[in-house]
Amino acid sequence: MTRPPRTLVLPPRLTASARTLRAAALRRGLRIVEATASAVPEGLDGPGWAGWPEEAGPDASSGGSGDAGAAGNSGAAGNAGAAGNSGAAGNAEAAGNTAGEAPSVHLHAGPSFADVVAPALGIALLEAPADWLARLPRALTRREILALPIGEAYRLRRPAFVKSPNDKGVPALVYADGSRLPGPDAVDPETVVLVSDVMTFAAEYRLHLLDGTVHAAGQYAESGRLRLGPAGGDALAFGREVLAAAGETLPSAIVVDVGRNDTGRWAVIEANAAWASGCYSADPDRALDTVLRAAGPATGLSPHDRGFVR
Repeated sequence: MTRPPRTLVLPPRLTASARTLRAAALRRGLRIVEATASAVPEGLDGPGWAGWPEEAGPDASSGGSGDAGAAGNSGAAGNAGAAGNSGAAGNAEAAGNTAGEAPSVHLHAGPSFADVVAPALGIALLEAPADWLARLPRALTRREILALPIGEAYRLRRPAFVKSPNDKGVPALVYADGSRLPGPDAVDPETVVLVSDVMTFAAEYRLHLLDGTVHAAGQYAESGRLRLGPAGGDALAFGREVLAAAGETLPSAIVVDVGRNDTGRWAVIEANAAWASGCYSADPDRALDTVLRAAGPATGLSPHDRGFVR
C-alpha cells in the first residue's frame, strides 16, 4: 500500500534558500504548489495557485517537474556529526495515492503568508514560546534577556537589542534607548518583545534541530557579515548542550541560532520557526526534514508538539 505524495506550499517570492529547499523537495518527489502575488487575497480556490494535485487542492496541475536545477545545492557543509540518512535520494513520496487517505500538505514561508494559508490547509505551525530565550539559563545566553510588553520597553534609557520573538513585527536592531522603538501608533503597547543586552559575535551558526538532535547545521555569519561555511565540532557540541538543558522546552522541529564571541564563549542567539528559516549552508535535504515536521498536518501532531502551535 502506497501513501499519497506530500505537497509543499511556497509563497510568491522565493529567496535563494527557499529555492534550494524547493529543489530538495523535488528530488524527494514532493509536489510543489507555488502561489502568485494575488493568490492569498483570492483565496485557495482562486487561479493564483500553481501546482495543486487533484486530491490536494483546487488545481489539477502538478508542480512536480521542472525547476530542480534552478537553485544551487548548498551542499552538505555544516553537517558534521549529524547522524542519520535523510532519504532524499529515494522517490517514495512520488508513489500513487492510497484510496481514502488525504495527502500531507506542508509549508515553507514567512509568517504573514503562513498565518493566512496554514489554517485553511490544516497545517500546524510549530514555534518556540515567545519567552523561550528569556527563560534560558544565563550560562546559555551570556547576557540578560527580558520578555516584556513593548510599552514597558519604551522606558529603556540605555542601548539594547530588541526584537519580536517569532516574527518581524518589531525589527531586530540595537536601539539607543526605548524612545527609538516603533511607537504605539505602529505597534500595540501590549506586544511582547525580547530586550537583550548588546552582544557581538565573531561567528554565528544555524542549527536545525529535530527530535532532540542537531539534524543539520551551518555557519551563516562572521563578525556580523554574511559568511557561509560548515559548522565545526564546537558549534555542534554547544547545540547538544542546549538540547540537554532546554530541549523539552522546544517543539520537535525548530531552528536555533548560536554564536561564539571574541573570547571563545558560546551563547544562544535566538530560536526561529523552521518553516520560516533559511537553510544557509546546511544540508538542504536535512533542513527540509525540519521544515516538513515544523509545518505539517495538524492531525499528525504529537502530544508534545501540541503545546507549540503558533
